[in-house]
Amino acid sequence: MNTDKNANETTSNAAASATTSGNALQAVLTRSAEAETCADPSSVMTLLGESSGAVGFTSYRSTFATGAVGAPSHFHTKATELFFVISGSLQVLVDEEVKVLNAGDFLAVPPHTPHAFAAAPGCEADVLFVFTPGMDRFDYLRLLGRVLRGEADPKEIAESSERFDNHYVDSPVWREALESAKAEAAKPANANSEAKKAEAAK
Repeated sequence: MNTDKNANETTSNAAASATTSGNALQAVLTRSAEAETCADPSSVMTLLGESSGAVGFTSYRSTFATGAVGAPSHFHTKATELFFVISGSLQVLVDEEVKVLNAGDFLAVPPHTPHAFAAAPGCEADVLFVFTPGMDRFDYLRLLGRVLRGEADPKEIAESSERFDNHYVDSPVWREALESAKAEAAKPANANSEAKKAEAAK
């Protein structure tokens, strides 16, 4: 397995082979054992395939730990983002509505639509993402991984918004959903703590 620290040649070569030649696109094949991964404390992103140009794409798979937060509220001006939940449940903001996607569910978010996502409360999630056009987003995912691990300055994300077509916006609806999920996750821990105190007092 390769990580973004190793400048994965296989993924890069697959992406390069997918560039347009006249009007023809070449097939992109990434073997599971050769796929580059980017990791942060709560998720692992497996970079599957990418091609540039107006009809290009970026595809990757993310596995989220229980309650892991994915992307904050943002939108794209050019790209449509596709979500397919392989297993678990993903909580997603679409404009001003919060939805839960379960295994087998599919969602397409068009340009200029604010959206955000996280593992649904109390759940893990395994999700396939596709962007079209791709806009060399693997570089963004590598940067994101470095920032989340403390290896790069967070301001680099803001500075890359035009390059990668990621535009972050505030969403009170999403903030409330995350706060609610955090409070819900804390309940069992608090209940166990109270039960232990009661038991000790006997």
